[in-house]
Amino acid sequence: MANPLFATKPLSVIMDEAKETGEGSLRRALGPLNLITLGIGAIIGAGIFVLTGQAAATSAGPAIVVSFILSGIICAFAGLCYAEFASLIPISGSAYTYGYATLGEIFAWIIGWDLILEYAFGAATVASGWSGYFVSFIEDLGFHINPKWITTPGTVMLLYKGHWVAANTVQRSLAAAGINPASLPHGTGVFDFVAFVAIALVTVVLVIGVKESANFNSGIVIVKVAIVLVFIGIAGMFVMHHPSLASANWHPFIPANTGNFGDYGWSGVARGAAVIFFAYIGFDAVSTAAQEAKNPQRDMPIGILGSLVICTVLYILVSGLLTAVVNFRDLNVADPVAIGIDATGVRWGSLLVKAGAIAGLGSVMLVMLLGQSRVFYSMSRDGLLPKWAGAIHKRFRTPWITSIVVGVCVAFFASLIPIGDLAVLVNIGTLLAFVIVCAGVWVLRRKRPDLPRPFKTPLVPLIPILGIVTSLAAMLSLPAKTWWRLLIWLAIGLVIYVFYGRKHSNVRRNAAAQEGFVK
Repeated sequence: MANPLFATKPLSVIMDEAKETGEGSLRRALGPLNLITLGIGAIIGAGIFVLTGQAAATSAGPAIVVSFILSGIICAFAGLCYAEFASLIPISGSAYTYGYATLGEIFAWIIGWDLILEYAFGAATVASGWSGYFVSFIEDLGFHINPKWITTPGTVMLLYKGHWVAANTVQRSLAAAGINPASLPHGTGVFDFVAFVAIALVTVVLVIGVKESANFNSGIVIVKVAIVLVFIGIAGMFVMHHPSLASANWHPFIPANTGNFGDYGWSGVARGAAVIFFAYIGFDAVSTAAQEAKNPQRDMPIGILGSLVICTVLYILVSGLLTAVVNFRDLNVADPVAIGIDATGVRWGSLLVKAGAIAGLGSVMLVMLLGQSRVFYSMSRDGLLPKWAGAIHKRFRTPWITSIVVGVCVAFFASLIPIGDLAVLVNIGTLLAFVIVCAGVWVLRRKRPDLPRPFKTPLVPLIPILGIVTSLAAMLSLPAKTWWRLLIWLAIGLVIYVFYGRKHSNVRRNAAAQEGFVK
C-alpha cells in the first residue's frame, strides 16, 4: 500500500459529490453575477478601508500604490490557477479540495487547517475594522459608547475632536497641535463588544441560507462600490484643484529607508505589499461556493478573475488619491478613507464613506464566514473532522452547526485581538494557500493532462512557478513572529490530524478496502 499520507482523493469521487442533490446537499443557487459580487464583496473591505492607511504610514509611504500593484500581480498568478481548479473541480472546499486531488491527504489537511486560519481570522480582522468605522460614524451623529467596549484589551483611547481614538494613532497630530495627551479624557479597552455583535448578526444571516446571503451581499456590494467611486470622484476633483498639495504629499514617493527592513524604501514597498495583501483576500472565497453555483464550469472563472480585475483598478485609484490628499504619516488610523474625505472639506462625503464602509465591511464578514463554514463542511465530508461539522440544516440547507461554532469563535477573536496582529496572520495563511494551489495545477497537468479543463491556466508551468515564487517572497517579507504563529497553528492542526483525521479518513478507508486490508 502506498504511503497513506500522500493518498489523493479520486477526481471521480469528487465529481460524484459535486453532482449530489437533495436534502443533505448544498443548494445550487448562484449565477455569474452572484459570484462576481461575492468576490467583490470579500475583496473590497478592511484592506482598502483600514489597512491601506496603516501600510502607507508605517511601511511604503505614497508608494503604497506600487505595493498594491505587486500584490495584484501575485494574486493574478494565483487567480489563474484557482480559476482552472474551480472549473475542473466544482465543489466546495477551495484549495483544500484541490490539494486533496493533486498532492495528497497531508497537504490537504495542512491547507484545510490553514484556510481555517485565513477565513476565521480574516473575518475577525474585518469585524475589528467595522467596529472602528461604526463607532466613528455614530460619534459624528453625537452618540458615544464607553471606550472600554469599542476596542481590544489594553488599548489606550483618547477623546480627541469628539471621537474616541487609539492614543498611538494621534501622537503626531497632538504633538503638532501642542496638546498634552494626559490633558485629554482617556480610557482603556476591555472587550470590543461592537465587533462581537457584528459577527453574531452575520452568523444569523448565514444560518438562514446562502441564497438569502448572496442577495444580501449583492445589494451591499452595489452600495460599497458606489461609495468607493464617490471617494475617487471627490478626491480626484480635489487633487485637480490642488495639484501643489498632491505633489507635496507624494514627495518623496518612496521615503528613504530608516535602516530597518520594511521601514520605507523598496523593502517598505515589499512589506507594504505583504500587509495590504489582505485587501485582495476574497477572490479565492468564490471558489468555496463552487458547489452552490448553477453552472460552475463556466461561472467560477468569471467570478474569480472578474472580481480580481475590478478591485485591482479601484485599489490603485483609491490608494493614489488617498496619499495625495493626506500626508501618509497621518494615515495610521482606523478610518483612513474617511480622513481622506475630511481633508477635501466635503462634510457629507465623510458620513457617506463611513456609512458605505459599515455596509461594505459587513459583506466581507459574510463572505469570509461563508468560506470558513464550507471548508469545514468539506473536511467533515472526507472524515477528517467530526460529522457535526458537515451537518446540513433540513430547512435552510446550510451547514448550520459549523456556522454557529465558527461565528462564536470569530466573535471572540475580533473582540480580543488587535487588528494588526489578525491581519498578518491572515496574509501568511493565504499566501501559503496560494503556493499549494499553484503547485497543484502544475502537478495535475503532469499527472492528468487528459482531463477536460473548461478553463486552462496559460503558460503552464511558468504561471504556477511565478505564483509560487512571488507568494513565498511575500511571506518572507512578513515579520518573524508571524511565521512562528503560523507554525504553532499548523502544529496544533497536525495533532488533531494524527489523533482524529487520519483514523477517520474516508480516502484511507477506501484505499485500504481496495487493497484488501479491511477485515
